[in-house]
Amino acid sequence: MTTHTDIPELSAITDFLQSCLPFDQLCAEELLQVARQLEVTYCRRGQRFFPGEKAGDGLRILRSGALEICSADGQLLDRLGEGENFAIAGLAQEHPGVKAVLLEDSLLFRLPEEHYIAWRELHRDFDRFFHGQRSRRLRRAVRLEPDSNAMLRPIAELMSHDVISVPLTATIQQTAQAMNDRRISSIVVIDDEHLKGIVTDRDLRSRAVAKGLDITLPVTHVMSEHPHVIDTSVTVFDATLMMTEIGCHHLPVMNNGKLAGIITASDLMLAKQDDPVYLVQHISRQNDVEGMKNVIASLPNIMQGWVNSGVRANHISRILTAISDAITQRLINLAIGHLGEPPVAFAWLGFGSQARGEQLLGADQDNGLLIANTMQPEHEPWFKSLASFVCDGLDQCGYEYCRGEVMATTESWRQNLNGWKRTVDSWVRSPTPDAVMRVSIFFDIRVIYGDQSLGRQLQQHMLLRTKKETIFLAALAANVLEHTPPLGVFRRFIVERSGEHRDTLDLKKRGVIPIIDMVRIHSLAHGISVVNTRERIEQLAKHKVLNIGDSRNLQDAFDYIMQLRVQNQVAQMVRGEQPNNYCNPKDLPELSRKNLRDAFKVVHDSQESIKLSYRPGMG
Repeated sequence: MTTHTDIPELSAITDFLQSCLPFDQLCAEELLQVARQLEVTYCRRGQRFFPGEKAGDGLRILRSGALEICSADGQLLDRLGEGENFAIAGLAQEHPGVKAVLLEDSLLFRLPEEHYIAWRELHRDFDRFFHGQRSRRLRRAVRLEPDSNAMLRPIAELMSHDVISVPLTATIQQTAQAMNDRRISSIVVIDDEHLKGIVTDRDLRSRAVAKGLDITLPVTHVMSEHPHVIDTSVTVFDATLMMTEIGCHHLPVMNNGKLAGIITASDLMLAKQDDPVYLVQHISRQNDVEGMKNVIASLPNIMQGWVNSGVRANHISRILTAISDAITQRLINLAIGHLGEPPVAFAWLGFGSQARGEQLLGADQDNGLLIANTMQPEHEPWFKSLASFVCDGLDQCGYEYCRGEVMATTESWRQNLNGWKRTVDSWVRSPTPDAVMRVSIFFDIRVIYGDQSLGRQLQQHMLLRTKKETIFLAALAANVLEHTPPLGVFRRFIVERSGEHRDTLDLKKRGVIPIIDMVRIHSLAHGISVVNTRERIEQLAKHKVLNIGDSRNLQDAFDYIMQLRVQNQVAQMVRGEQPNNYCNPKDLPELSRKNLRDAFKVVHDSQESIKLSYRPGMG
């Protein structure tokens, strides 16, 4: 090992540092000062670095070569290449017993501990780069949102604090009179300071006036019992999202279990134009497909505004899913208007990203029909016509036909409950590659319209059949491991070498889908019924299938790749391109590339865990 403290060619070193994170944040004069403080060290392959060594403190930067960082039990934690750095003492705070091992002869720069600490104290952003584990960097990268975003204001700033209420004993007429006197569109019903219900203008019209109800009856005849509520701590965006998903326009606001105010869709409209609540409302009022197309024509521009305002990807995907749900529901209602009432109960099923609430622009159709067992042969034409009407309408609205024909128009995706149960049984008994592909779509399932109980019965049957079925789970695991993250030796990105997407990588196929697949197999193996990926990760941690650290890492990786995917799509739309999931890593800032490598590394480590968990069933 050779050490040089007298460093010539300082300009070459500063040029190199300028390309390294986080030194790129320093000015030229500061870089020169750092270069003068560095020690240059040449080390042989196999050299090890441990915390607590006499010369083991400070920050080391790989000028050339490569090394691995391993835990005390030999588990690989990270692999670093040229331009990357590590502080072994800092790593030891998170991983006691950690060590770094050179994989080849290497040239390293060492910034002694006193200078390393001084630079961290001097520059906040420089310090934050080194603070905490990899997942914290990912979490910060996802959560950087402008404070000026109106949608992130607390709802307490917009809600009405002067809440008008009536007691349970009030009559319908008294309630309407109180609303008329105060010129308000809703009123809450209180009993002994406890919220019991809410009455809106619409409730009075549809439940009292339209039905000729005796207005001297108690208000309980028209109120909505146990209304959805929201907490004062949430943001305008959270309230908007909740109204969008449940289709309401008035939300009581609670503070420590007590009624604190009420917020309406009109309040939210003041905070944000192009409100998704109103998009959904306008969709529900359209009488043809053309009208729905016109309503959602502005979605790409609206999505750009959301992203530029700092809205997170998981919120955007939930809103876009709520809009596609609204289109599906309106198409079904229009179809029923043409076809007449359904002959038996049914449920329109959404699969895949729609079921998970994770749709983005450009999503295709994945749907099916679940029909009550009372269906007779003569009822089949009605449901076939329904499927055609809805799937054709979705295609015209921009949700293209599924290339694999996973749609209600396909007979095998349009069955009664018993038929679906038999299909699930056959997939589990004989997990062929085709069956595994279908399972990856079908086992993320949600009722978009119709009889919710049918969907619950099917899902319960599905979870009973999959839990602890080792051969079936092994087949799913093998499928999970087919899509590996695009990282090569020394964490270099593996990109497409030819074709339309040359020099890019697929963020969805190589990053998002593996995470979705992994948490799905864990959920199926442990009987967890939620289907949203983030909610699955939370439940897996709650049931101790994943430890807290692994669950947070996985969620942070998922959030970061999804955020990058959304930002990439917006950038493509700005350039006038059709949005897709391909990203050229060279177009990303250096910090984003590092965060993406970190996220892919989490995916890789999680796949290794899948292999260990389900290896016995692989034969």
